[in-house]
Amino acid sequence: MKTLRNFIAFTSTLLLVVSSQAADDPQVEKYRKAAEKGSIFDQTMLGSCYEYGKGVPKDEAEAVKWYRKAADQGYNVAQILLGFCYKNGEGVATNEVEAVKWFRKAAERGDQSGQYMLGLSYQYGKGAPSNNVEALKWFNLSAAQDYEIAKKTQFEIGRLMTKEEIAEAQRLAREFKPQKAP
Repeated sequence: MKTLRNFIAFTSTLLLVVSSQAADDPQVEKYRKAAEKGSIFDQTMLGSCYEYGKGVPKDEAEAVKWYRKAADQGYNVAQILLGFCYKNGEGVATNEVEAVKWFRKAAERGDQSGQYMLGLSYQYGKGAPSNNVEALKWFNLSAAQDYEIAKKTQFEIGRLMTKEEIAEAQRLAREFKPQKAP
């Protein structure tokens, strides 16, 4: 659980830094105009403004709306943020299965954060069946991209597994082929 708390603290800090870039009304309006024209980056940034109340009143449901627009277009960052909304019940009802759906979309496209979150879902059986082999597969893929917390987590979970289970997770990771963007 220490690893999960560290990851959440890191992610929260990252999101606050990103959202602080959108702290004034003129910037929010720039995001809104570009978001309405379909910019996935600006849809995500506008969602972040609403999630954290930066330049607009805090409105988690509105944040989910904008994250979903970008996530539906395949933007990994928005998919992960939408997954967190479902995981934490922010702007939507808590739904671990739906959270895993969005983490998986990012993970299968090769996103290291999505892979890490999917690994955690399998490790703890939250929204996905508890499965250390699948968890280690996703941690291995994330760690291979130098995602430091995944490196620590893969070591920790590996201590709980047999050599055969570790070998299977490594095989699955080697066979993984990221999907192309839609």
